[in-house]
Amino acid sequence: MEIMLLLILFSLLLAAGFLLVYIWAARNGQFDDDYTPSVRMLFDNTVPESDSQTKDDREAAENTEKNNLQSER
Repeated sequence: MEIMLLLILFSLLLAAGFLLVYIWAARNGQFDDDYTPSVRMLFDNTVPESDSQTKDDREAAENTEKNNLQSER
């Protein structure tokens, strides 16, 4: 039974050690991304379409407007 308590204590100390190392690394900038900002301008800058109106919906609306204008002439 004593070995179980010893193993639990050891695992808690090990977990606390990993947590401290993680916090130290995060505070010292180990997870900062220095590469992406330098190449971000090389990526395509496309404007996402709105969810309410897709490309097909816009084309259909434009065709309807063109047909209405032609029929009025």
